[in-house]
Amino acid sequence: MESEIAFDNSPNYRVYKNGRVERLSGETTVPPSLTPQNGVVSKDAVYSPEKNLSVRIFLPAKVVGTDQKLPVLVYFHGGGFVIHTAFSPTYHTFLTTTVAAADCLAISVDYRRAPEFPIPIPYEDSWNSLKWLFRHIDGTGSENWINKHADFAKVFLAGDSAGGNITHHLAMRAKREKLDHLVSGIVLIHPYFWGKNPIDEFETRDVKKRKRVEGCWAIVSPNSEKGVDDPLFNVVGSESSDLSGLGCGRVLVMVAGDDIYARQGLGYAVKLKKSGWEGEVELMEIKDEDHVHHLKNPITDNARQVVKKIAEFLNK
Repeated sequence: MESEIAFDNSPNYRVYKNGRVERLSGETTVPPSLTPQNGVVSKDAVYSPEKNLSVRIFLPAKVVGTDQKLPVLVYFHGGGFVIHTAFSPTYHTFLTTTVAAADCLAISVDYRRAPEFPIPIPYEDSWNSLKWLFRHIDGTGSENWINKHADFAKVFLAGDSAGGNITHHLAMRAKREKLDHLVSGIVLIHPYFWGKNPIDEFETRDVKKRKRVEGCWAIVSPNSEKGVDDPLFNVVGSESSDLSGLGCGRVLVMVAGDDIYARQGLGYAVKLKKSGWEGEVELMEIKDEDHVHHLKNPITDNARQVVKKIAEFLNK
């Protein structure tokens, strides 16, 4: 029983029948650095002492010691709600690069992960990180870099894959809780949305691939009564999912042509435009690339295009 595998999602993770989770990637971490890397310094800060949850804050080194205000990028990492952290080399590198390109202050959020902490816990933790950030608006928050350098008229939420899913739901919640005036825009990179049925004629019909996505969702959200048609996951295909209440003014959706989730990202942009939401939607599609290609191979031209587009979006 000890070694019986209940769900094998190699090369990412395996879940055993006794409940043990074996994370096969994304577990390495790197420390923050006050010595500039690519012109960027970083440090960690606790946002939830009771749950021992932290963020990593990134800042262009050149603004340290000044009163310069910068756009704020709040970033939620991907990994299917199961692997990776805000402190993995993958995300440390990506956010260092993005901050250097965009001249922004970035906050990379760590949240508790499924299956030990199933959905909706990752959403709750992420929301609490936002509330912590907004406690700095009057300049008396716990983190001096944020007090000093955050331009709260330019706060953007972003994330890739599961982090893109989280970002969407936080923007919806911001509207419901009347905090939408504090969110300028969101960036969804290869967002992790799905449904029982393909949303168009181009989305894969491959039974094995679709079953794998369903299996992954069952691991992270075991209490979902509707499975992959859970409104938290089936944002695009579900008729009951209304995007008109999205709590921001601008949205950038990024998709990769060879990604299994590409049609969902494209569908999201179309659905948002048709929803009656009054903001501005931008779409960037990179052909012949797969899911989170920019993280797996950050030195390609296409990866650089992703960073450049995000920088433009923040500074528009």
